[in-house]
Amino acid sequence: MDLMKPINISSDKLAPENPFSAVEMGKLWATYVGNSMSHKILQYFLKHVEEEDIKTLLENGLSLTVDFMQTIEKFFKKENFPIPVGFTNEDVNLGAPRLFEDQFYVHYLKYAAKAGLSLYAIAIPLVMREDIREFFIHCNETTTILLGQLNNVLIEKGYIMKPAAIPVPKKVDFIKKENYLNGFFGDIRALHALEITHLYDNIENNITSKALLIGFSQVAKREKVRQFFVRGKAITDREVQQFQDKLHKENLPFPSQIDHLVTESTYSPFSDRIMVFHKVDMFSIKIRSFANSMSLNGRRDIGLMYMKALSEVALFVEDGANILIENGWMEQPPKAIDRDELSSK
Repeated sequence: MDLMKPINISSDKLAPENPFSAVEMGKLWATYVGNSMSHKILQYFLKHVEEEDIKTLLENGLSLTVDFMQTIEKFFKKENFPIPVGFTNEDVNLGAPRLFEDQFYVHYLKYAAKAGLSLYAIAIPLVMREDIREFFIHCNETTTILLGQLNNVLIEKGYIMKPAAIPVPKKVDFIKKENYLNGFFGDIRALHALEITHLYDNIENNITSKALLIGFSQVAKREKVRQFFVRGKAITDREVQQFQDKLHKENLPFPSQIDHLVTESTYSPFSDRIMVFHKVDMFSIKIRSFANSMSLNGRRDIGLMYMKALSEVALFVEDGANILIENGWMEQPPKAIDRDELSSK
């Protein structure tokens, strides 16, 4: 049985012959650059993997990056849009020793795939050209399939603690007292399902981010870059502890740290440029994640916790962007016409 009746619209306004809008241009550009980064990182991971299931996951992830980038290149060439540089073979040393254990790759793929899914899902309702919208739907669907595979492997191999089970409500109820929002004093209620969900999700993301930062700090070539990663690790560690404490107080399970999955290697497989970009990019997505978590929260203590974390992460992202700019590493996204500059000429 069909759930939705079709609407037959044939409009030139939706046709591929129309030029890019700012949304289409920006989202395609960001998707290309992000996947070029993932492509290089996954190529290196595949050089050091032993378990067949995990190797297949890495191969699937790498195939998606190639597919997405090739499709975007076709869009760009048709519009005479310059292909972004993104990241190249100069940003990865495939001959470098192993920096992470196999198990880490599964956590990393989920961490990166969730970030990609966030980008594609936001693009779909904003993109008007039908061919580009279909492309982002394809990105969304294939990444969702990969995430399903990743969750299956994480649970099957015992690599992660399942989210908490809570009682099924006995009846529908409504909130009757303002102390429902309490978090610091008085009668503090138990966490509700959405608060638990986002605390768990942020812990899962941040334990992977922290392990990645440990690895990056071991192999960074420039001292300023190394200190940037050390600072990022400290920020992430504090966040993980705060989120875990909220669940621990209510006797709820949460994912364990995975720092032990980083080897002792100090020989860098990646350029400082790709590593700094990676953490600026992923911390930027963390801002979105924390803001979303805060919007679905009801307790004042948790809201304040996310607000403080947002402020600290935003400063970290700005400092990372400055490192990229100082070294000439930040590629310029497409931008609007600068009318003031034109008039000054």
